[in-house]
Amino acid sequence: MARMTPSEAFVETLVANGVTDCFGIMGSAFMDAMDIFTPAGIRLIPVVHEQGAGHMADGYARVSGRHGVCIAQNGPGITNFVTAIAAAYWAHSPVVCITPETGTNSQGLGGFQEAEQLPFFETITKYQVSVVNNTRMAELTARCFDRAMLENGPTQLNIPRDNFYGDIDCEIPQPIRIERSAGGPESLKEAAELLANAEFPVMVAGGGVVMGDAYEQAIAIAEQLEMPVVSSYLHNDSFPASHRLGTGSLGYQGSKAAMRVISKADVVLALGTRLGPFGTLPQHGMDYWPKDAKIIQVDCNAKMLGLVKKISVGIHGDAKATANALMDLLKDKSPKCLENKEERLKLVAAEKESWETELTEWIHEKDDYSLDMIAEQAEEEGNYLHPRQVLRALEEAMPADVMVSTDIGNINSVANSYLRFERPRSFFAPMSFGNCGYALPTIMGAKVAAPERPAVSYAGDGAWGMSMMEIMTCVREDIPVTAVVFHNRQWGAEKKNQVEFYNRRFVAGELENQSFAGIAKAMGSEGVVVDKLEDVGPALKEAIRKQMEERVTTVIEIMCTRELGDPFRRDALAKPTRYLDKYKDFV
Repeated sequence: MARMTPSEAFVETLVANGVTDCFGIMGSAFMDAMDIFTPAGIRLIPVVHEQGAGHMADGYARVSGRHGVCIAQNGPGITNFVTAIAAAYWAHSPVVCITPETGTNSQGLGGFQEAEQLPFFETITKYQVSVVNNTRMAELTARCFDRAMLENGPTQLNIPRDNFYGDIDCEIPQPIRIERSAGGPESLKEAAELLANAEFPVMVAGGGVVMGDAYEQAIAIAEQLEMPVVSSYLHNDSFPASHRLGTGSLGYQGSKAAMRVISKADVVLALGTRLGPFGTLPQHGMDYWPKDAKIIQVDCNAKMLGLVKKISVGIHGDAKATANALMDLLKDKSPKCLENKEERLKLVAAEKESWETELTEWIHEKDDYSLDMIAEQAEEEGNYLHPRQVLRALEEAMPADVMVSTDIGNINSVANSYLRFERPRSFFAPMSFGNCGYALPTIMGAKVAAPERPAVSYAGDGAWGMSMMEIMTCVREDIPVTAVVFHNRQWGAEKKNQVEFYNRRFVAGELENQSFAGIAKAMGSEGVVVDKLEDVGPALKEAIRKQMEERVTTVIEIMCTRELGDPFRRDALAKPTRYLDKYKDFV
């Protein structure tokens, strides 16, 4: 036990958990602790908006595998974290959200910047606690860090501002890390038996493969059974794209090769995935999920087992440990799938080749609306670029070790077909939360965690407007990234719903914007406008060169046509019915 202030106990507990970077905006509510961040070796990175800080903490955690930390002023500073923490929750990121609060001597009086801060985060955190007694500062701070890693998700540490002060006797707890198991022996035996008797097994490699450092094990078990692999939705970095058994991603705008391959499965090994509903919906006109397949689901959260899909075997286990255990059990068996492996491998290769050919030839969207917009825009504004051509050119220009974040939106979602990775912890998206303003701050956090890797974000012009001010943070705090903005002057994803379901009656979907490259220059970064296809790849390569060699942030504004991809949610919309006379024409 040592004599110290609660602020010292708080900071020393951060240090014990390896915290070196924290994202947020300074505030009087935690200034006593903030005053000793620097001598403790902690960098507080000041942002423009607290939502950006939360996303930066998320990106930092997803790249490093360690905690991401965000902190801000009580009241409005804390409420600005909510969207980002919800995104981290659905990405299973160990973010510790530190929320200084109004002092205990004035709570409930409606004082300045007062709010009840725990209820805001109740459904989007894995653990919450308020330090109601300053003698427990180190204990409860440590528990938030431990639970974030144990539960694979964000936690909230709420601290009344007066509890940073005083004198306490304190011992700084050391981090608790729980060794995860492979799962129950009986469930492992059942799973091994199913795999051994399968004729066409397919693996779904999920986010747990990445977060559980099971990448090499996923490759190994796939090769042991010559088993094709599909990546779960927006986890394109869970299996190497160039591997002969990898077929691409499922879900919205995913790989047709992956969908066609998994449709033939008689056994599915869902490794480290909750099999979320949005990631298994019909796509490209295909209801591809194999209805009669036996499903083996592996997840470190037992509550996810069988939640979305009916399963045959549920394994409550760590993806890495489970894969190793299954490989050991399969060594003594003669898997049936090896008897027809040549036929299966030929089919996989053919589907991949067919999909690659289709992608290369898929120059533009072919529905009537998109064709009309292409013709109209060519006449009015010149030949702007087709988004699919742009996405292909960007893909081909990416370095092998790149990290990419994508925002939500039409073109960004189509990018799911094109983004390929050869290593884990490379691809970041807002997952099923689907919030705008995600990509830029998230890739900034990733860059802080991995400064040696190139960092690229994708955003449409609508989502870009919600986060572009963090370019000032990039410049001011020396966090060089490359931001690609697809400028098509519309809220494309929702606008396509108006095309498909509301007879092209457009309400509030148009965006006439200023030059984003010009705004970027005004904020101190490089700004480049690209309106020729042959310039897309060179512009990205030069921006990444400057990022890595000169520590320069660049915004690449790409002028795109107004064509639109398939709607997000055909399952959630229907043709309208109108009964009142004044609305009857609106059908």
